[in-house]
Amino acid sequence: MSEVNTFGLTDAQLASWPTVYRSDLFAGRKVLISGGGSGLGKATAWLFARLGAHVVICGRKAEKLEAAAQGMHAAGLKVETVPCNIRSAEDVAALFKTVAERIGSLDVLINNAGGQFPQAAIDFSAKGWSAVIDTNLSGTWSMMQSAAQGWRDAGRPGVIVNIIAVVDRGMPGVAHTCAARAGVAGLTRTVAVEWAPLNIRVNCVAPGAIETEGMAVYSEEARASYKYSNPLKRLGDAFDIAEACVYLAAPSGKYVTGETLTVDGGGRLWGELWTIPKPAYFR
Repeated sequence: MSEVNTFGLTDAQLASWPTVYRSDLFAGRKVLISGGGSGLGKATAWLFARLGAHVVICGRKAEKLEAAAQGMHAAGLKVETVPCNIRSAEDVAALFKTVAERIGSLDVLINNAGGQFPQAAIDFSAKGWSAVIDTNLSGTWSMMQSAAQGWRDAGRPGVIVNIIAVVDRGMPGVAHTCAARAGVAGLTRTVAVEWAPLNIRVNCVAPGAIETEGMAVYSEEARASYKYSNPLKRLGDAFDIAEACVYLAAPSGKYVTGETLTVDGGGRLWGELWTIPKPAYFR
């Protein structure tokens, strides 16, 4: 089997990447991860599966999901794939129905699916703006609501972790995703209270500059600056985010809800992050 390199780690490395968690932490648990075919989602799927979970990965492209699952199957891990466009409420409803039929009731939802493109906000088209908002905000909400309704109807507890971004200082060049991710953070704080009586915890993880294949959409100039965007002066790796998700989903996070766990090497405290070339005005 050929190795699939998605963010600097081969499948063999994903299978053996060091983790602080014990190997049976999620034994018998069911975890759904959106955007699980690559990058952060794929790394998170590997980690949960290595910890004993039965994982379902969803995404728009079936071939990408199958490629991601191939290495996990070869490692003896439990993983299912279900194509789904989270921008479609009908797709999301069908996804949860399929998941229930295949593996039974979920325990954890990781909302990782999303995307954006770098462009000056003044030049956004209506279509471009809507595409990002519909995926990163509305699609995430559809997933959250469907999961919560299922847990409510079954009388079961649940955990949701939304992967967003560090947006409180702004991110020049991706104003659309800043708006969407801030919306998800607000939703998270609100429903963490509303859904507490249902024993559903909801939190966010906000990654900083993490080395994944998604960085390819940014200019070489922007990418070269990312390791200087935080006081540690380096990029994070996808397992930094995967382990944060595990912390919040595991018993370790049982008293945490409505929070955003920022994993950015201190970037929100120091430095700047440009996703488009830095204008001469700021040099």
